Amino acid sequence: MRLDRQKTSWSRRSIFAAARIAVAALATAGLAMAQPAAQEKPLLAEQVFKNIQALRGITVDDFMQTMGIMAAALQFDCSDCHVDAGTSEVNWAADTPRKIMARRMVNMVATINKTNFGGRQMVTCWTCHRNRDKPLVTPTMDIMYGMPTIVPDDILVQIPGLPSAESILDKYVQASGGAQRLAGLTSIAGKGTSVGFGGFGGGGDVELVAKAPDKRATIIVFKKEIDRGDEIRAYDGRIGWVRTPLNVVGEFQLGGGDLDGARVDAQLSFPGQIKRILTNLRSGPPTTITDLPAPISQASLQQDVTLEQSHTVDVVQGTGPRGLIVTLYFDRQTGLLLRELRYGASPIGRVPTQIDFADYRDVNGIKLPFRITYAWLGGRDSIVLSEIKTNVPVDEAKFGKPAPLKPR
Repeated sequence: MRLDRQKTSWSRRSIFAAARIAVAALATAGLAMAQPAAQEKPLLAEQVFKNIQALRGITVDDFMQTMGIMAAALQFDCSDCHVDAGTSEVNWAADTPRKIMARRMVNMVATINKTNFGGRQMVTCWTCHRNRDKPLVTPTMDIMYGMPTIVPDDILVQIPGLPSAESILDKYVQASGGAQRLAGLTSIAGKGTSVGFGGFGGGGDVELVAKAPDKRATIIVFKKEIDRGDEIRAYDGRIGWVRTPLNVVGEFQLGGGDLDGARVDAQLSFPGQIKRILTNLRSGPPTTITDLPAPISQASLQQDVTLEQSHTVDVVQGTGPRGLIVTLYFDRQTGLLLRELRYGASPIGRVPTQIDFADYRDVNGIKLPFRITYAWLGGRDSIVLSEIKTNVPVDEAKFGKPAPLKPR
């Protein structure tokens, strides 16, 4: 993406817009209690935040993602709904006119779906708002006579005559190194750097580790002078944790859609098991995708990457744990996985998380991506690895609850 386009995006929403969404529109929050140590069950939103009314009974990660849906749909950030958000004087629990309206909208959407669609989630915030605080009510001539933007449906339907999902996955396994070699892949350990959306944070040191069949952790350590703290996403095969810098919650145990996503991400780290990860596999029509843009400060990291490269891809979709929808995009030429797009659930719409993979290199006979861009509704990490080692010992503690921050 060209720099001028990045600046436009930057000016339209703050870097943590959808995020640190931490407690956007609704009845969210002020912390009601500190996060205890390990939880038998992940905490619910009302156990962590004060003044929760319309979104009770969902886990903290699902609550945070719901705030992201609101921010994305309305082009808002936290300060649009919360008093003094972005300052040390923020009052998350205070009711504001926009927060009160948000509660009404959540209840309205639920009622529409219950009354008209048997409870199926057919109407969401995005249905009407589409990145505007006030929905358009009148068609314009530009839209009427202009070139329409074709956006594919979230759910794919198998079309006769297309390559089968199984054949596309077989091609991926072969391109990655072959079934026999992949069966011997037991661990991955990579190191590199990462920059957040818009260059925020100035770059952090990355450690990415995974252990077969389903453990994975990404640890990003930022420079001390930035005073940002570390960013950690960890999954030990059963329990997941997130620590995000400058987040209202800071650190929490996963229990909703993010937990399901963490499991799929960990399993996809090992290409040889891809056909066992998802059920109800189907292929969609080939399409074209474009790489996510590199961060503004890419040049300062001396990373030579090509921006806005387009790829013709084969598309496979399947169902993950607890109904998680996962769409995979494979380069038609190389057969390699270029994108994972998964949709979690929230009370007001599907929650997208997109992971792009690029710069595949041979590591002991296996093709692994050295560039990973992780984008969610609360931010984006652009990771460039400088080295990857396979089948090396990995400390099990890295997959568990993040260790307390040490003074640096």
